[in-house]
Amino acid sequence: MEITALIKFGTLLILVLGLLIFIFFYSAKKKRHKVQSKKQHTSSSITTPKINTDLDYLRAQIRKQKTSAEELKVLLDLVLKHHGVIHKKLGLRTHPDFDAYTEIMIVLCRHTNTNKNLILNFDRELRRLNPEYSKEINDALTKGLNSRGV
Repeated sequence: MEITALIKFGTLLILVLGLLIFIFFYSAKKKRHKVQSKKQHTSSSITTPKINTDLDYLRAQIRKQKTSAEELKVLLDLVLKHHGVIHKKLGLRTHPDFDAYTEIMIVLCRHTNTNKNLILNFDRELRRLNPEYSKEINDALTKGLNSRGV
């Protein structure tokens, strides 16, 4: 009788040990899953920063004389991407929003960190997106270049 009790006790211990090992690995897997999902959540929020694409904000950034040439290129690309299409003309008159583009062109021409490629690319893309404003864009470019003072 003593041997059967010992066998029953041994099998009971093996079952309890198996149950504890199962619980240990199950909880470790759950914790690992939580940590991975947390890392994915934080990394996804880090990789997608919110960029302010408001035209007034972009114009203010272009006006800053400390803005580098690379930053100017990014800002001009954002202007073209989000605000490139100008409202249609009001008869023979330009839309009042066109004044913002005239200002951008003049400020860009006078900026200390600008170069010919930035000016020409912005001019070319703005004309391509708004062919009916071609003459006005040319006038704004001329005003900007003349205001540089050689």
